[in-house]
Amino acid sequence: MKIAVLGGGNGSFAAAGDFSLQDHDVRLWRRDADAVAAHRAAGSRIVVKDVNGRHEVRLGLVTTDIREAVDGVELVLCPAPAFAQADIARLLAPNLQDGQVVFLPPATFGSMVFAKAARAVGNRARVAFAETGTLPWLTRKHGPFEVAITIRAKRLPVGVFPLTEAGRALDVIGRAFPGAIEPCGDALSGALMNAGPIIHPPLIVMNAGPIEHFERWDIHKEGTQSSIRRVTDALDAERIAVREALGYGAPHFPLADHYASQGEIWMYGRGSHDRLTDSGDWRERLALAEHRYMREDLQLGLSLLVSTAQLAGVATPLARSFLSIGGAICGEDFFASGRTLKNLGLGCLDRGGLQTLLREGFGP
Repeated sequence: MKIAVLGGGNGSFAAAGDFSLQDHDVRLWRRDADAVAAHRAAGSRIVVKDVNGRHEVRLGLVTTDIREAVDGVELVLCPAPAFAQADIARLLAPNLQDGQVVFLPPATFGSMVFAKAARAVGNRARVAFAETGTLPWLTRKHGPFEVAITIRAKRLPVGVFPLTEAGRALDVIGRAFPGAIEPCGDALSGALMNAGPIIHPPLIVMNAGPIEHFERWDIHKEGTQSSIRRVTDALDAERIAVREALGYGAPHFPLADHYASQGEIWMYGRGSHDRLTDSGDWRERLALAEHRYMREDLQLGLSLLVSTAQLAGVATPLARSFLSIGGAICGEDFFASGRTLKNLGLGCLDRGGLQTLLREGFGP
């Protein structure tokens, strides 16, 4: 299958390398012209390190030309942070073609950002947009062309916009992630599976002191104490209550299963938290006010959850509190600047209108 991967970060390199290992024809697009030139000079190769050793693969194309990257591909995968989506969507929008699937893992309702961008430029190609609850790889780059994959996701709940395109979209995505894809309905259901806005806001806010004190800090290890875990579970209960109020059924992939040794298998499978912390790759310098856990998961992710909860009539006191505290740390009103339904241009829709849009799309 021909796949375009957009971006130059950890997830993009893991995707490009892993898809190449599966013998897909992979094109990697990124905006950094110097980095692309260096990558081409190195043979357009990526070294993938995983539990089975080191694997060197060669990509079909490394380019700064997004039109060249996506022309004729079946799947466009963009694992960039949510705060980068609007700019990438603007560049991608005029180049999308009939039959393509754009997959955002995860996305914070980024499927709507990409779909609206295509509509804004008058592109009426039949394109499906999909998102899931987590990045399909626990991964970190170890060099400019080397990436370590600690874990590959075992279960990926995927929502599709518009829902009428779900069958086709899930078939294409399933060929890239064999055995891992689980339909979860429309794109908002997929967005409300996103684990980042649940696990990361308590970690980044409740560990603010040590984050600012220590040069490097692993919030998934020293920062994941029992008190914080209880808060995480309570915040996750708010997410699940919103899903249930909107009529989305189980499984809801509760975050508690990520840490559990028994019960339902979570997205990354058994023992993933221990393997993550044992790798040492998440002991890092964290710029508190700039880190993606603050800007992507708290500012954008929790504002989406709170605004969706308002539509559903569900109280979310913890999500609101973290949104307020995070905003205070950064000196901003995160609800005003976040990814609310209003800021997405959907604030005029009632619940029924939103569900119709999610099911049928924008129309002709």
